[in-house]
Amino acid sequence: MSATAVARRRAPAAGRGTGAPTRRPARGYQNAAWVFLSPWIMGAALLTVGPMVASLVLSFTNYDMFGAPTFIGFANYERMFFEDPRFWRSVGVTLNYVLVAVPIKLALALCIALLLNRPRRGQGFYRSAFYLPSLLGGSVAVALVWRALFSREGAVDEMLSGVGVNLGGWISNPSMSLYVLVTLAVWQFGAPMVIFLAGLKQVPGELYDAASVDGAGRWRTFWSVTWPMLSPVLFFNLVLEMIGAFQAFTGAYVVSGGRGGPIDSTLFFTLYLYDRAFTAMDMGYASAMAWFLLIVIGAVTLLIFRSSTRWVHYSGDES
Repeated sequence: MSATAVARRRAPAAGRGTGAPTRRPARGYQNAAWVFLSPWIMGAALLTVGPMVASLVLSFTNYDMFGAPTFIGFANYERMFFEDPRFWRSVGVTLNYVLVAVPIKLALALCIALLLNRPRRGQGFYRSAFYLPSLLGGSVAVALVWRALFSREGAVDEMLSGVGVNLGGWISNPSMSLYVLVTLAVWQFGAPMVIFLAGLKQVPGELYDAASVDGAGRWRTFWSVTWPMLSPVLFFNLVLEMIGAFQAFTGAYVVSGGRGGPIDSTLFFTLYLYDRAFTAMDMGYASAMAWFLLIVIGAVTLLIFRSSTRWVHYSGDES
């Protein structure tokens, strides 16, 4: 046997006993990844994708949840757009709510965040206090309290009556009832406030120092430094709050007693959808309404994303 053959037989196998790492086959990593992802995939398929597909199919049927669905084509959509005046009334109420509540809520959240960003005594307490309403979320208990406050004999009406303003209760006044729900939404500004506060902490201090050296005042510093650097956070909050406003339901249901009154002044789209689905048992029509809402939210979100190239500034983006 040659010396070369003997050397090969005595040499250790590659990666064995030499300290060289052994590579696991790529397929093994893929299988492990699928195992860990399987709970999420099953949940998404059973709880999200499956119901969405079912509702899309039901939107083309006449279905009352007691009998078998009957295919009727685009009849639900034709009825929705051309034969149902309450549908368009609910669209108008919802758009009015979104256009009023979202800007006021974001403006208030930004103002409070600017105040809390300055070092002061008891800062942690104030942050917790302002964020507390958001922890309550869209709970029924909060909506009941709000209904009691703004009713005909509520605390708000009594306070206004004491200064000579007699509205007869905000809830029973068609021109004021929607603003009860707007104030409820604006009052829960804690979540966007915290996000704004986190964004303010990321603004480089050198920019404020440079603005001070240039002699910029508070307003000039805000519009030239704070606002551009905070625009990505504003964009994020705007998208989240807009989607949440379109989906608002609990407050409108409790405050209006589930009817959207008075005279449909608080008839949110989601409230009317719920009425069609679970009161009138018209599940096919309600499914068509749900898909219309999804398309509207998607279109508005896409519009915000497209417009963001003009007003959102990212650090390091020279354009």
